[in-house]
Amino acid sequence: MNSSLKIGLISYRSNPHCGGQGVYIRHLSHALCELGHNVEVIAGPPDPLLNNQLNNRANNNITLTKLKTLDLYNPENLFRTPSLDELKDPINLIEWLDVSFMGYPEPLTFGMRVKKYIHETKNHYDIIHDNQSLSYGILSLAKKMPVTATIHHPMTVDRRLAVQSTKSFLKKIKALRWYSFINMQKRVAKKLPRIITVSQSSKKDIAKEFNIPESKFKTIPIGIDTDNFYPMDTVKKHPDRIIVTNSADTPLKGLYHLLFAIKGVLKIRPVNLVVIGSPKKNGGIEKLVKKLDLGQHIKFTGRIDHEQFVREYAKARLAVVPSLYEGFGLPVGEAMACRIPVICTTGGALPEVAGDAAKLVPPGNAKALEKAILELLDDPSQCEALAQKGYHRVLKEFTWEKTAIKTVEAYKEIINDYH
Repeated sequence: MNSSLKIGLISYRSNPHCGGQGVYIRHLSHALCELGHNVEVIAGPPDPLLNNQLNNRANNNITLTKLKTLDLYNPENLFRTPSLDELKDPINLIEWLDVSFMGYPEPLTFGMRVKKYIHETKNHYDIIHDNQSLSYGILSLAKKMPVTATIHHPMTVDRRLAVQSTKSFLKKIKALRWYSFINMQKRVAKKLPRIITVSQSSKKDIAKEFNIPESKFKTIPIGIDTDNFYPMDTVKKHPDRIIVTNSADTPLKGLYHLLFAIKGVLKIRPVNLVVIGSPKKNGGIEKLVKKLDLGQHIKFTGRIDHEQFVREYAKARLAVVPSLYEGFGLPVGEAMACRIPVICTTGGALPEVAGDAAKLVPPGNAKALEKAILELLDDPSQCEALAQKGYHRVLKEFTWEKTAIKTVEAYKEIINDYH
């Protein structure tokens, strides 16, 4: 086998600005190319911006193939009605009908598009690496070439929390319908010869939830982008400022609990919360901010570029990651890379990323978050110790080069087993 591999990286939704999956594709493809491998990223919307990241690199062995989809989740034109010409394509028709009945068909239909694309182009790959679509189309390709997949965490956890977070019977049914693609993912995952995941916690949870032996998994931690997340020592800190990088209304992310914690902290001392991103209009977060009368104490930044992002970290006294569950936990690593003290929950893999370099609290516990915030804000020496520990931990443990080297080792094992 040639030491330089031709790798097909499959990613049905690859937002490079938020969400672990989009970040994973962007940086893994780059790191694999740096090792001398040839990578074709086959992606759905939005554009993963690979070329923006790599445009000044020599020996660039990466190509980006963007497959056309209906893109019905584009916030600029959400749930648009496709034209009759678009619906003549059977895959488009399946996608539109499933969305019309409150489903989420993108993993299924993107797998179908990938299978069709590879069949029509007759492209050769040493290995196909699927980024958690776990679709029947990808499984079909496994009959013709080596295939693996990364599962970041079991979506069954998201489904369970979404159902538990509402008292409305109708909303519970909607959540179950939305996550109906999980049944496909379970079937496909069971039949793949090897699965890559990003933490020991994810490995155990996926094995249990999907009923797959742990021996089929290869655990490879994600890297942290230290080119874009780094200390800015010249920026003045705001002594009462806290930063959180999650503006989502998704119950899994735990922002609701942090807002209750901030309300408690404000009874004892002044504090300002900076939330990177924007809440859903008229969603649960907006309503809770109004209910708790926190408007003057919270700033939502909206979409910002990396430089402004790092500047916001640098101004903050500490970062909080209140997620109820994470398969890895990029926000913890990114905050530590900016040399900011971190409070995070013990949900999922967060303790694996944090190690002894963050203050840990139980997930879903606003009182514990409140207590931890007050303790750190009143203890500059503890803040400094955690910031230094976290910074060194990221530089030592979580580099994309390490991730790529271990991923290539997994590829070669899978290719050898296949042949």
